[in-house]
Amino acid sequence: MLDNTILLDVLQGKPVERPPIWIMRQAGRILPEYRALRGSLSGFIELVTTPDLAAEVTIQPVDRLGVDAAIIFSDILVIPECMGLHYEMVEKQGPYFPETIKSEQDIIALDTGMSAASKLTYVFDAVQETKKRLENRVPLIGFSGAPWTLMCYMVEGKGSKTFSKAKSLLYKHPNLAHLLLEKITATVIEYLKLKVKAGVDVVQVFDSWAGVLDRTTYNEFSLPYIKQIINALKDDVPTIAFAKGAYFSLQDIIEIESNAVGLDWTMDVEGIREVFGPDRVLQGNLDPCVLYGSNESIAQRVLEQHELFGKNHIFNLGHGVYPDTPLDNVITFVNSVKDLRH
Repeated sequence: MLDNTILLDVLQGKPVERPPIWIMRQAGRILPEYRALRGSLSGFIELVTTPDLAAEVTIQPVDRLGVDAAIIFSDILVIPECMGLHYEMVEKQGPYFPETIKSEQDIIALDTGMSAASKLTYVFDAVQETKKRLENRVPLIGFSGAPWTLMCYMVEGKGSKTFSKAKSLLYKHPNLAHLLLEKITATVIEYLKLKVKAGVDVVQVFDSWAGVLDRTTYNEFSLPYIKQIINALKDDVPTIAFAKGAYFSLQDIIEIESNAVGLDWTMDVEGIREVFGPDRVLQGNLDPCVLYGSNESIAQRVLEQHELFGKNHIFNLGHGVYPDTPLDNVITFVNSVKDLRH
């Protein structure tokens, strides 16, 4: 039995005395203990693939920040990796794929489903080790990138402002795009199910590059696959769907049967509540840059969000916390939420 169930309670529609809080990218460069550990290693991928180290980093923000959940330290790009598309993490540049998807044969050659997902034993070992070290203090969140977001990297080969290569596949060869998305989806489902088996209490699907599409393409090439994933997991654990920049498809995102919907900071809170109604659990929405402000301004923004969102809200940022955010300001954010009462 968990000591702190406030996140799970909100996701399951139970009353709580205050909103829960966790922070995307909470396990990372805002913490000096993370920077010290990372500096002793060969690189990011060593950290991701070493279960003891991943567990240590996952728990650091629980100890330092006092958040209501841990999120397993990993990377969304382990999915392309297990499907047969190797990636590297280039310092100060980000992910890089030496080989990318260029043809139908490349897609056919990819491993998929349980055959692919079962290769990621280091992730599942990290989950088990983290659960052991957490000693039931807080729930553990597992995650995956959404199929469209993963496809972006697999076709583009690296980060991009436009992902024009990935988008061109949607228009030039839509059947191939769907074939690739189907194989990614099958892998993500099995991967998340194995994470649940290993011990995660919640899963979140990140569609980080939703905002580079329009409503028509998003509703064809992303939303159906997120629905498949959520539907496959919803009877196992509570689920959260987060589509960054998909303000154009809010009316359609309602149809995702996740326990909560994550929101970025560009989405108008009052308009959102009109769309989703008072009972749907919503997560996030605070601009990460708010945490550069004074303690007083952070506390004020927390209070304003609480008044606008109401009870069914999980405090978080509208995306990951930025690495140069002052640690004391992040602690102020967490403590300001903990001081709230419904």
